[in-house]
Amino acid sequence: MPYEAIALLMFASMMLMLFTGQRVFGAIGFVAVMAAFFLWGDRGGYDLGFSAAMKVMKWYPLLTLPMFIFMGYVLSESRIADDLYKMFHVWMGGLRGGLAVGTIGLMVLISAMNGLSVAGMAIGATIALPELLKRGYDKRMVTGVIQAGSSLGILVPPSVVLVLYAMIARQPVGQLWLAGVLPGLMMAAMFIVYIVIRCRINPALGPTLPPEERALPMGEKLRLLSAGLLPLGIFFVMMVPFVNGWTSLVESSAIGALAAVVAAVLKGRMTRAVFETSVRKTLGITCMFMWIILAALAFGAVFDGLGAVRAIDDLFTERLGLSPWMILILMQLSFIVMGTFLDDTAMLVIVAPLYVPLVDALGFDLIWYGVLYTITTQIAYMTPPFGYNLFLMRAMAPPEISLRDIYNSILPFVLVMVAALVIVMALPEIALWLPAQVYGF
Repeated sequence: MPYEAIALLMFASMMLMLFTGQRVFGAIGFVAVMAAFFLWGDRGGYDLGFSAAMKVMKWYPLLTLPMFIFMGYVLSESRIADDLYKMFHVWMGGLRGGLAVGTIGLMVLISAMNGLSVAGMAIGATIALPELLKRGYDKRMVTGVIQAGSSLGILVPPSVVLVLYAMIARQPVGQLWLAGVLPGLMMAAMFIVYIVIRCRINPALGPTLPPEERALPMGEKLRLLSAGLLPLGIFFVMMVPFVNGWTSLVESSAIGALAAVVAAVLKGRMTRAVFETSVRKTLGITCMFMWIILAALAFGAVFDGLGAVRAIDDLFTERLGLSPWMILILMQLSFIVMGTFLDDTAMLVIVAPLYVPLVDALGFDLIWYGVLYTITTQIAYMTPPFGYNLFLMRAMAPPEISLRDIYNSILPFVLVMVAALVIVMALPEIALWLPAQVYGF
């Protein structure tokens, strides 16, 4: 059997297993090991899985994952996110759509605390959504705001997904994080501009808060401001030593986790229940990521051995005559299709063995492509009819918000994100300028 046919059979088998509801790491790892077994015998099948496991265990940057996840859960479980929303409530309530704008700001800071979009969605749906509905905000707009804002978690550092991409693509995590800063802030700014303009055109969508709710003494306002900016302070305490080269990435992640614990203790919120819940959730998420990385490495090793990447490169460029940009656009469209039934890590693991070497062969920058991947994943998460975030929002939203409302709410924000993707594709410097300034490449 030709190697190209074997690679196609592997990919088809993996997709079939995923459609049957198997766990992502189980489906990918099983296909990889079985393919190695049939291709290279007992020894090959055993060595492939074992070497992938050892590579994961020896991957020193992997220690950053539990640190960042623990930091996020400590800040979340200790209700520091509540302080953030109170700050936005008081300081931005006088603006039309101000609470919706504050929710985007909340999501940006939550992203800097956690790095996972699911955490932002959970906090937004439980803290912001009830308040926005109670204040008379349009239900369709606010559900779109929360979904769009939560998607920033996989782009704004410390993005856990970018850490995973860095490990699979063998790119520096620090450069990827810095590459995600400006596109993430640009997208948040585009969301805010859209909200402000829409609420100015139709004030009923986002009314201002009554003056009595905002008429607090300046001392109380400043106290809320300092409490709300605490997570941002933790972020700078963690990132400044790393960017200046004083600490390694792993050491910075440990500083961030320690700073979060100290902040929770100083605020009197580090209880046994908070600590135990944070540790349990951190363990669960970290183990999931480790299994996925292990499966991805095993699958990628077989694909490299078969020469599948070279075959696909030849198919697109020589036989079909497609330009590098046309191939890149097709890749992004495939992410949107896969995002209707897979999450971000699953998509990355499935296509990384094919796309990352192909992108490199086509002459594109892999740091820039990592940013494109995360933005496209954000769009895929919220694209009807089966976007991952749509059903997550439906599970968390109150009964008066229907699935139809959720579908209608997200379409304007998807268009804004598509515009952001086009801008970053047309102007790679938006993603590459900050890493170039810091690392000098």
